[in-house]
Amino acid sequence: MTFCAAVGHKLLQRIPTVGRGSARAYSARPTTLPDEGRAKVTIRTIKKLYTDQQPITMMTAYDYPTSVACDRAGVDMVLVGDSLAMVALGHNDTSEITMDDMIHHSKAVARGSRSSFLVTDLPFGAYQSDETTAVNNAIRMIKEGRAEAIKLEAGRRAAPKIDAIVNGAGIPVVGHIGLTPQTAVALGGFRVQGKSVASAQALVADALALQEAGCFAIVLEAMPSLVAEAVTRLLRIPTIGIGAGPATSGQVLVLSDMVGMFDRFTPKFCRSFADLGPRMVTAVGEYNEAVRAGTFPAEGTHTYAMPAAAEERWRTYVQKEFGLELGPGSGSGTRVSTDPVPQSI
Repeated sequence: MTFCAAVGHKLLQRIPTVGRGSARAYSARPTTLPDEGRAKVTIRTIKKLYTDQQPITMMTAYDYPTSVACDRAGVDMVLVGDSLAMVALGHNDTSEITMDDMIHHSKAVARGSRSSFLVTDLPFGAYQSDETTAVNNAIRMIKEGRAEAIKLEAGRRAAPKIDAIVNGAGIPVVGHIGLTPQTAVALGGFRVQGKSVASAQALVADALALQEAGCFAIVLEAMPSLVAEAVTRLLRIPTIGIGAGPATSGQVLVLSDMVGMFDRFTPKFCRSFADLGPRMVTAVGEYNEAVRAGTFPAEGTHTYAMPAAAEERWRTYVQKEFGLELGPGSGSGTRVSTDPVPQSI
């Protein structure tokens, strides 16, 4: 353990551990609590869940609506994953997304995440070159993206960069080992990792190195359950599994996968909790038919009326000025709508 890491570890041990019912305001997050009354989740909350052996939940979110859904559902951590490159932006892989893309989406998620702890991926190319670049981009993600922590897909070779980000810049880091989609080509494609003893030993070495460098949690993706269990039991920090079995400290899924919103494929490890994709197609189809049939919008239901006197004057004006005879309107001026006017597209 480096000197900086040792000092950081001792300081962390001195911080009193708090649970879900405690919150502290700080610059990256709002001081107000959500209407649901759930306290702000912090790293100390995550540590308390881990110490108490309570499963930790993480879910991906890519914009304000998905963030609000995760937050209201009570998810502990929201991840703005670079998987959004594929499931939200339609790219062929995650390596195409940029820092500016990730910052844009992270800011949107931050606006909807009032209680959940917000973690955002650094994309491919944002940290691989050198420590200075890694630290600078991590700082950008906190300052501009409003993230509370960043996630890196990296093994033990990235330990010096993680140490610089955590103990140099003071930014929390979540590690990510196993299947790392950013470098899937080098791994031979989207394949399960750790199936041989040698590769499983390499994953253990990676996990221990990332813990030593200062990660407060590590995502374990697409590896045999027994390997993930061994890694989890060897570490002193939480593991978050995705395709890594039930023995990890918590779980994460890609939201678009688990609600049926991604049309290309569904990973074997993903459980379907809803099938919103076909339902959305059906809803849009019904809208399409209603517009063509002239049943939407319905006069008097989806429209706004003028006051009776104003309507009469308007009818007279357009008839004299333009020769137009207007239709009956919303109740022929019998009421004035007080409904809020929606935002325009």
